[in-house]
Amino acid sequence: MNVTEKEGFLTVSADSTAPLVANIKAGNQTMVIDESVVVTGHKTGPDPYDYILSALGACTVITLHMYAQRKGWPLERAEVSLWHERIHPNDCLNCEDKNTKLSQVTKRLRLYGNLTAEQRIRLEGISSKCPVQKTLEGGITINTILEV
Repeated sequence: MNVTEKEGFLTVSADSTAPLVANIKAGNQTMVIDESVVVTGHKTGPDPYDYILSALGACTVITLHMYAQRKGWPLERAEVSLWHERIHPNDCLNCEDKNTKLSQVTKRLRLYGNLTAEQRIRLEGISSKCPVQKTLEGGITINTILEV
């Protein structure tokens, strides 16, 4: 099977006229990632971490709605605010340990609807079960193939 035939395949490119702007094509959709802030100090569009956080946030709210619908719970709206930061636990005392995590994502969850306290607590737990979060927490192997 050709790489371009695989499900989930997308293409990202940048050229020398705007080397800090990446153009993304996913199926019929196009997106842009702009890292110009590195040079200009002004953010003009989403950066790579914005897309990671968007994927995590989207997966979280969709997972919550799927679960609530299956249970017949009155979840009207799920909203998650996310931010990424670099942390330095204990001034990196365990940096030699490959399991030490220096990146941290915080999710602030808001649930709307006539939910009981127990339902809210359960949905909070379910919010960490989305596939994107599991992938991010579990790590991922990236294989690079150089085409000639």
